[in-house]
Amino acid sequence: MKLRPVQSEMLRLVGYDSKRRILEVMFNSGDRYRYKGVPPSKYAEMMKAESIGQYMHKNIIGRYDYERVL
Repeated sequence: MKLRPVQSEMLRLVGYDSKRRILEVMFNSGDRYRYKGVPPSKYAEMMKAESIGQYMHKNIIGRYDYERVL
């Protein structure tokens, strides 16, 4: 999955696979995670949010299963 840079104090890179509904993010710490079952609408809303980090906290983290990418 191709990740693209974003303007965020929390995230460095973001990618999304609409077919598999997987959101992949790289935090500024360098940690990379895949969130499973994320609808396309949530990804679109996140990318349009005034604060991507706040959107992640409120709508993604703790709401979707995830795995760390090593």
